Amino acid sequence: MKFLSSDTVKKTDVFTAICKADLNVEVVKEYLFHPVRKWRFDYAIPAHKIALEVEGGVWTQGRHTRPQGFIGDIEKYNQATLLGWKVFRVTPDELMKTKTLTLLKQAVSGQ
Repeated sequence: MKFLSSDTVKKTDVFTAICKADLNVEVVKEYLFHPVRKWRFDYAIPAHKIALEVEGGVWTQGRHTRPQGFIGDIEKYNQATLLGWKVFRVTPDELMKTKTLTLLKQAVSGQ
């Protein structure tokens, strides 16, 4: 019997499996993208330099909507853009919706 490491389990979830099946691309959860900073994308398609950030706390004044978190996100997204990444943002409610998969499909195909 083969056991998966905690790192493998952590980086595989339902969304990555759906993307693999529906988009036929490898999606990596918590992808470390910056050469110096320890910034990670919630999800990334490294082969196409496409990132998906799930912006939680929209309605509860979470980290992404408080001033310091918002400013930190701006820095992270700007650096990602300078490195050639396309960064898309969704809320947790939108993650598993068809429109998010359609958006990623369009990004992968270059439409």
